Amino acid sequence: MLRSIWVWSFSTVATMFLSTIVVVGSWVNADPKLYLWVERTWGRVIMWATGVTVEVQGIENVRLDQPQIIASNHQSWYDVWALVANVPKKTRFVAKEELGRIPIFGRAWNTAGHISVNRSDRVQAIRTLEHFGDLIREDKSAIVIFPEGTRSTTGDLIAFKKGAFMLALHTRVDIVPTAVIGSRAILRKNDWRISKGRIIVRFGQPIPTAGYDESNRDDLIALVRNRIAAMLKEGK
Repeated sequence: MLRSIWVWSFSTVATMFLSTIVVVGSWVNADPKLYLWVERTWGRVIMWATGVTVEVQGIENVRLDQPQIIASNHQSWYDVWALVANVPKKTRFVAKEELGRIPIFGRAWNTAGHISVNRSDRVQAIRTLEHFGDLIREDKSAIVIFPEGTRSTTGDLIAFKKGAFMLALHTRVDIVPTAVIGSRAILRKNDWRISKGRIIVRFGQPIPTAGYDESNRDDLIALVRNRIAAMLKEGK
């Protein structure tokens, strides 16, 4: 219990402090590298406070000279922190529009270049994704998606949402199937208790999206899901 209280208290303070740095940075036109530093620091200090170590495998599959989409399973909030702390280039996370409305954090989220999507407006969502598709081609960054759409309560992969793959179809960049292992043991969905532990982030070989469109989108979804499932079965 004491660990959980400590981590939640520390994480709240750290998140608000670092978010404020980003907001102030936006007022003075700070170098975008500041935002990248803040994001990585955010993930790393929360891991430190929790007592979590992260082992990264397959890092060579994250190409610094190419835009990519990182498609990961989702078991815990610690998936986000493990990825933001260890992907070796600029990352843009996709989340529902409401996240960008959170005071201070939401402003920092948008300023840092993350993607807020209005899920109820398909036309607007497509326009947003096309805009960010252009951005990642310019700066060779990575967009992170959680195709399950929510955290799994059992640790098993749940059905992938088709809408998540609109991004892949409209950006035409490679997808990196990614498995995050061990995060659920640290913090489960609908639980507040936090444990220390070890997380493995496993990046698979990139999957080209050329040749896929809405007519065979299900084939792409199945391929990505099968790759992630296989990496999860490899275990620790």
